[in-house]
Amino acid sequence: MSINTPPITPQQYEVLHGGGAEAAEIAQQRLSRRRFLRRSMLGVWGLSATAAVGGALFMMYPNLAGQFGSDLTAGKKTDFPAAKPANFKIGQAGVFYVQPAKTYIAHLAAGTQFSLSGSNLTDQLAVESFVKDSDGSYWVALYQKCVHLGCTVPFRDDCVSFKCPCHGSHYNVNGEFLDGPAPRSLDRFAMSFSNGNVVISTGTLNNTVPHPDATTRIIPVPTVACGAS
Repeated sequence: MSINTPPITPQQYEVLHGGGAEAAEIAQQRLSRRRFLRRSMLGVWGLSATAAVGGALFMMYPNLAGQFGSDLTAGKKTDFPAAKPANFKIGQAGVFYVQPAKTYIAHLAAGTQFSLSGSNLTDQLAVESFVKDSDGSYWVALYQKCVHLGCTVPFRDDCVSFKCPCHGSHYNVNGEFLDGPAPRSLDRFAMSFSNGNVVISTGTLNNTVPHPDATTRIIPVPTVACGAS
């Protein structure tokens, strides 16, 4: 017996086969019931499909506004005073940690000595996601994770560079690889300025900056030794 064909009583069977107005009424009732059952099942299926699609879309495109993975305002530009590499000091000059963005902001002062010049410098700064400010200084947003095995890399004031405490990977103030087992330089996020604020795009990661060589190294290697912490 089909769910779309509701059962009838013997009396209704006799009336249906006898014809007449009463038979038509019973037939109409059966038709209405079939429609109700069919539409109910379609409604349940529709709700289930909608819920499944909605869940999949949420997983693929979650609402990350104000969270890691979205554009985050790190603070005003004046909160991050620039410095030359030798004078970097965490939280005070040149390098600043922004916890919600899991990022170190490095702000190189105008007049910083670079290893490259001309178009070579301009091209390499673009490759490494640097942003040039109107005052001639340069900014870069460095992801906190060591690219070796993912440990959080601290900035060491004593050796003016980033040194991973897990396996010793070592990076310059601008995130360029210095030594250790890391396969490349530190990853970095896109960043921009808006109404005097520094905005870090934590959903846009540049993880393709290789080990530098003489033709690509932007900042000279620091002269201060950096031993185990």
